[in-house]
Amino acid sequence: MQTFENGAYNHCEVILDSIADGVLTVDNQMVITAFNRSAQQITRVPREEAIGRKCFEVMRGEMCESECCIKTTMETGERCNNIPVYILRADNKRIPVSVTTSILRDERGTPIGAVEVFRDLSEIHTLRQAYRRIHRFEDIVSKNHRMMKLFSVLPMVASSRSTVLIEGASGTGKELVAKAIHNQSGDREAPFVAVNCGALPETLIEAELFGYHAGAFTDAKRNKPGLFAMAGEGTLFLDEIGDISPSTQVRLLRVLQNRTFTPLGSNEVCTLKARVIAATHQSLKALVDAKHFREDLYYRINVIRLSLPNLAERKEDIPILAEHFVEKFNSLTGKHIVGVTDEALAAFALHDWPGNIRELENAIEHAFILCNDKFIDLPHLPETIVPRPAKVNGAGALTLQDIEKRAIAEALIRNNGRRMATARELDIHKNTLRRKIQAYNLEGVETSGEGPEN
Repeated sequence: MQTFENGAYNHCEVILDSIADGVLTVDNQMVITAFNRSAQQITRVPREEAIGRKCFEVMRGEMCESECCIKTTMETGERCNNIPVYILRADNKRIPVSVTTSILRDERGTPIGAVEVFRDLSEIHTLRQAYRRIHRFEDIVSKNHRMMKLFSVLPMVASSRSTVLIEGASGTGKELVAKAIHNQSGDREAPFVAVNCGALPETLIEAELFGYHAGAFTDAKRNKPGLFAMAGEGTLFLDEIGDISPSTQVRLLRVLQNRTFTPLGSNEVCTLKARVIAATHQSLKALVDAKHFREDLYYRINVIRLSLPNLAERKEDIPILAEHFVEKFNSLTGKHIVGVTDEALAAFALHDWPGNIRELENAIEHAFILCNDKFIDLPHLPETIVPRPAKVNGAGALTLQDIEKRAIAEALIRNNGRRMATARELDIHKNTLRRKIQAYNLEGVETSGEGPEN
């Protein structure tokens, strides 16, 4: 910029000021040489104060010291495209922007610096936050219709003190739902005590639940309160209740009926003040029919029953869940991973998720260990998730097109050929879906529904 004649420089300045995005240029020493009007408006830094200062002094981005995009471009010659970062404005407000950088060359092609174009994402960020609030209940995120229906009833469930039964496969988030009920109740400040009934030996579970007094059994040297007492007026969460023994079922039924319990080795009658939430990955009704679970206890805990779908039944939630876990592990690890590539999301869409949401969270955590880039990609995922050649008809490795075609075909089948529902599940525009259906010759997959344009 400094090599231009005055007239050319002024002409360039007028052009830059007409651009809606912020634009700045730096020389080889990272000193700002140009700063357009939009850059002033976004950063709240006047042009005359910005020019002549180091780029990081003006932008004050979270990645300026470690993974500066413009520095990376100057060192490697490669562009950075639409990288989302946060910067600190002159008024010390932290705002999100997307950054694109390129090498700046003179008329002989010699690098003389770099140019950075940045766009204020504050409005988009605000809309995204509003979208998340709609599709979030406590720590549970979803846009699946079954989960949204669950969100609508949870406040009413939380306001009652009735016993709740949560059914769902392992990893579907039963404890998260129990915690959400507890946190939305009037006793949120009281303890939330969780116990996995299936993990405790039969000889210990009654002692853990009811507590014991000294001398109740060998090695009982002193009194120990049970989980019923420790929960106080809060919530006792009995996970995998279908695994408790018949004798424990009898005692638990008596507690729930009378709201009293007696510690082992004691005649003291204690009052149960806590709310009980039970959960199981099995069908308790099937266990009742098989005579493995007491029918009277089943009806005692089945006052309010909540059923959680498998992740395979709510695959439209995978992108929002992946984003949620990326944010979580960014916070835990101090990394600044931006998100997940389309290829990785396509692999997620193809996977059956036998471990449900827990398996997805583990996959993202695994990727965080291996990923030193800005986006999680296929090489960062566990081997159980990356598609193998055997998943394709015949031999040969899957291409991105193979993954995308199969993901679209499966989504169309799940939604009975309804394009609007399929586009919502895949989180793409309906016109994009229409073009991909034509490109992959998937019209035959559409069985019935809203018609070709819906």
